[in-house]
Amino acid sequence: MSTERVNPPALSPPTGFSHAVVATGTRIVFLAGQTALDQDGKVVGDTLPAQFERALGNLLTALTAAGGAPVDLARVTVYTTDLAAYREHAAELGRRWRELMGRDYPAMAVVEVVRLWDDRALIELDGFAVLP
Repeated sequence: MSTERVNPPALSPPTGFSHAVVATGTRIVFLAGQTALDQDGKVVGDTLPAQFERALGNLLTALTAAGGAPVDLARVTVYTTDLAAYREHAAELGRRWRELMGRDYPAMAVVEVVRLWDDRALIELDGFAVLP
């Protein structure tokens, strides 16, 4: 697989995402929304950063099980129940992202929602990857 991150100079410089990702490969993996669920199906973590790290870890676990790696992610959508808290913790979320993912950022969006499936969930991530 090859990926090319495209960040045109006519757009604002991206921070923590790429404006576009061109990916070529032979398999596309669609990743279901992941929250901070543990193996027993219970939300863990009382803070947005803790839940973000677990949800991202769960997304990566699914991706790895499908044969992919973080660099294969072409698109991620983040759903949060509190956009102000997401912005407030952006630096910490970025640090946790880089620890798990590195600096190859996919195309991304962050969307505020009224609530998620589980009432305790503060954040959910879904996405897709292109594998070789």
